[in-house]
Amino acid sequence: MKINACLAMCGLAMLLAACNTATPTAQPAAAKPNPFPGAGLSLDELKSRYQHMYPARRLKPKKWPNGARVAVALSFDMDNASGTLARGTPGSEPMTRGQYGAVDGLPRILRVLDKQNVPASFFIPAVAAALNPEMIPAIQSKKRHEIGIHGWIHENLVEMNDEAKEQDLLNKSIDLLTKAMGKKPVGYRAPSWAMSTFTMKQVRDAGFLYDSSLMASDDAYEIALDGKPTGVVELPIERILDDAPYFGAANGSLPAPDLVDKIYRDEFDVAYEEGGLYVLTMHPFFTGHRSRALWLDKLISYMKTKPGVWFATHEDVARYVKSAE
Repeated sequence: MKINACLAMCGLAMLLAACNTATPTAQPAAAKPNPFPGAGLSLDELKSRYQHMYPARRLKPKKWPNGARVAVALSFDMDNASGTLARGTPGSEPMTRGQYGAVDGLPRILRVLDKQNVPASFFIPAVAAALNPEMIPAIQSKKRHEIGIHGWIHENLVEMNDEAKEQDLLNKSIDLLTKAMGKKPVGYRAPSWAMSTFTMKQVRDAGFLYDSSLMASDDAYEIALDGKPTGVVELPIERILDDAPYFGAANGSLPAPDLVDKIYRDEFDVAYEEGGLYVLTMHPFFTGHRSRALWLDKLISYMKTKPGVWFATHEDVARYVKSAE
């Protein structure tokens, strides 16, 4: 009897507990984000977005200095480990790979440029310059290269989407590099080539001579902001002429840079025939490795086999196309 009574009481307790348990209220399904928000905009709204940054006028000169057929502007983004630090994910592989850019990559690149006696432009995040302060004196000691702004810590301005914060980081970047260089940089390249809706206004207001972050042409042009000329020269970049998609995405698995070399040579050949501008973007933690620096040396030698090739810094190109208009 006692056992049966105990079981009955336990059963009753369980039944009461079940009854007292609140039934979860069904939550409405979250609305799916609209995959095509632009489809609901008017043509005027679409035009405003499309032409927020747009070529105001082309700046392709009829001729280059000393009768040259093509202008070659070699550039290096000295990101090092700044992007890794920005994301707060300092794993040993990306951290030390970034360090390679300063420790071995930059010195080797400078030796190649010395051997070939050609100039280049180096775009440096301010944090990278602060963490490896030996880089700027090494670049400047060659008396032929240029240094430009490349953000504070290789932040993604589109993701950040904060006008005041972006302005603060730009101001800090200019101040740090100006102090380190002894003069204010005249060129800007957005980190990850990603501009927010605020960036170009800030670049214009900061008085930069040129930007090298956009892709609307193969050749130089003046940037218009919301339909008004800015006076800022754009020296366009392109993923086709960037080592990161090839060597970075491959993560070292690409056995040799021969196919990349073919792409770069073909792009150069057409730029030469068209009398245009050739901007090549590299990263010392990619192209600064031995086999790839060897490839760069051979590429420059190939360019020199053709008469009328003007190797210039981005600053030199920007000033020339602006004066030749």
